[in-house]
Order: sequence, then structure tokens, then C-alpha cells
Amino acid sequence: MPTLLDPVLDLLTLRGTVTEAEPIAARMRRLRIEGDALAGLDVRPGQQVRVLVGSGLTRRTYSVWAYDPSGAVELCVLGHAGAGPGARWGGGVEVGARVRLGKPEGSFTLRPGAAHHVFVGEETASVAFGAMLAALEPGARVSGCVETETAADRLPLTHSERLNWLTRGGTSLPEAVRGLAPEPGGIAYVAGEARTVQRVRQVLVREVGWDRRAVLTKPFWAPGKRGLE
Repeated sequence: MPTLLDPVLDLLTLRGTVTEAEPIAARMRRLRIEGDALAGLDVRPGQQVRVLVGSGLTRRTYSVWAYDPSGAVELCVLGHAGAGPGARWGGGVEVGARVRLGKPEGSFTLRPGAAHHVFVGEETASVAFGAMLAALEPGARVSGCVETETAADRLPLTHSERLNWLTRGGTSLPEAVRGLAPEPGGIAYVAGEARTVQRVRQVLVREVGWDRRAVLTKPFWAPGKRGLE
């Protein structure tokens, strides 16, 4: 039903409709959102969109899993204990639901042409990683470490066989990166929980010898906080 806010929201957001909603991993749900307003956007692999969730003007940020220039954005939404508005929306939204979202944004994006691409993160990072990995040229050099709660939480990532997969409670991400010791000279994409991101960056820069400018970081969340932008 139209509201008094619609004219304002039309200036700030794009409209779409959920056309597909299905599980893609144990705690991840893939949502495909289509609409004429979503056609022809400038989307770089790794970018994110802000979605209006629930009632009111609550917004949550999601990495773009895939983009179809004809007018479709795909997101993967993580369900978790103590779910907030975003997780509740992602777990309950059905085909046919109308959605408002912002244009893709963010600088945590793939750097094509790098000699080596290193990916380090967990569930919240794996969606962005999926878009980046899918956009790499076939012969690209890829390595990295991705942590999930269980093996069933792993997303179907391109080049997944070149990544070291970890299960939470075992080897930590900083320890895994220390063991991997990727040779400097490429680009590292490090994302996820804020403190872990910082520790991984320190391992790469201080211990392995990476140029700090070659380590791209994105803290998606921190304990006790709703999320980070």
C-alpha cells in the first residue's frame, strides 16, 4: 500500500520484487530481486547494497552475490542465533515480496590483474568473496582461508578447491594465514569480524611482509554491535 514516504524513498532507493528464495547453505538463503530499476547498474564484484527490512526505515547491508545487468540482484542472507531485523527479514521474505534497496556501493572490491588473490574471512565475508572469485579470469592465482561454523555452511564458491576451509573452534584464521604464509606481491582481501580482520592484517604485514596497501580490509561486524559500515 502506498505511503506518504514513497515519493522520498523513490528518490533514495530502487524498487524490486523477490523472484527466487531458496537455501544455498545450511544457514544461508539466496534471494533474487528483480526490477526494471535494477537494470544497467554499475556493480563491481565485492560491493554491497543497503536494503530496507521489516517495517519503518530500518536498513541492513548485504554483499551482492551475483548481478544480472538485465535487472536482477542476488543476495545471500545469513541466519543466526539472536537474529535481528535483517536476519528475520532474510529468513522470512518470500517470492513476490516488494523490496527497496540502494545502489551498489563500497570500495572492498576485486582488483583485476593482480599477480595473486588471497581471500581470508568467514561466513559474512564469503558472499563478497563469491562475487570476486566468479569474476576472476580462469588462470588467476588464488589462495586463502575461509572459516565457517560447520562444513554445511560453506557457500559454493568458484575456485573453492584452492581455498583452505576451516571449521570454527579449530585453527583460527590468523593461525591459518600464518601457516599459509602467502608470498607478497598480490592483493589480499580480508573481511569479517573486526578484531579478527585486524589480527589477520597484522600477520600479513608484520610477519609475512606484505605491503599494507596491498591488504584490503572490511570489518563487517563486531561482538555486541549491530554491524559496521
